[in-house]
Amino acid sequence: MASEAWASAALRSRVDEVLRGFVAEEAGHLVAIDASLEPVAAQLEAAVAEGKRLRAAFCYWGWRAVGQPDNEALVRAVASMELVHAAAVVHDDLIDDSPLRHGRPTAQVALREAAGPHPRGVGAGRALALLVGDLLMALAGQLFATSGLPAAYLARARPLWSALARELIAGECLEILRTGAAPDTGASLKVIRYKTAKYTVEQPLLIGGTLAGAGGALLDGLSAYGLPLGEAFQLRDDLLGLFGDPARTGKANSDDLRGRRPTVLLAETWRAAGADDRALLDRLLGRGAPAQGTLESVREVMVRLKAPERVEGMIRARVREALDALHGLDVPAPAEAALTALAHAAADRAA
Repeated sequence: MASEAWASAALRSRVDEVLRGFVAEEAGHLVAIDASLEPVAAQLEAAVAEGKRLRAAFCYWGWRAVGQPDNEALVRAVASMELVHAAAVVHDDLIDDSPLRHGRPTAQVALREAAGPHPRGVGAGRALALLVGDLLMALAGQLFATSGLPAAYLARARPLWSALARELIAGECLEILRTGAAPDTGASLKVIRYKTAKYTVEQPLLIGGTLAGAGGALLDGLSAYGLPLGEAFQLRDDLLGLFGDPARTGKANSDDLRGRRPTVLLAETWRAAGADDRALLDRLLGRGAPAQGTLESVREVMVRLKAPERVEGMIRARVREALDALHGLDVPAPAEAALTALAHAAADRAA
């Protein structure tokens, strides 16, 4: 276990080094165009300053699961997954109007302040944040393409990038369309599958495996591991979003309740609620950010109706499904050990 922890920390450090160097260079190019772009450049760097680097790790171990060796070009390629995530975070915070991420102002808040007495005020900060997210996504493709891996390897993985982008955007669109609608567990699971599960675990694994030349059976096995684990990751995120410690999660507890976002936690609460509890939830869940007293009342209803327990059960079932699929694969022992550890890190975290 100690050696696995060391390997995980070492990979994260290498990915951090790649990301920070690459994005700092790109930020410098922006400022060279005009000094007034410095706040925008700063948000590019802030977007990659922190993170668990899970997506890079899944991509890396998708490669290693095929039996391919570690190399620096690979680390550059897998680091591109974190730029996809950084772009998604900036856009997600913008869509949700979230004020905090990692305990700091989100991009649109920071850029609104940086814009100063702009005639468009809030709109200027939001527009600048949108462009930061777009640039981060473009930089993800650039880092992948210039990683140094052989062109033939990159070419066979390139179609998966289209699928990753399409499914991520589909998930975001589904969440927007479902926000405010009658809570439904099946619909909420579909949202998290496309918005988070696929680009967090399944697609990075498939990209790593495809880069390495994995056959169809192994890729199917990686999907069978990755998809339920990705869902478990987001179900844990839903629980932490409402019941976690903001000092650890770095996000406001009220974010998921604003406008009735379609979380499985809310859907399971609604499914178990009788007429009186549904009427109470209708009164509590308005369109604005809920007050602290409202948060406590919603939590009380959820706990009384055992919705968090059922979501915990969903997480456990999906982790078991993922690990059963993994242990049925013929992969090198280090890859199996790392992917087992990653499954627990993704699903059992406190932040």
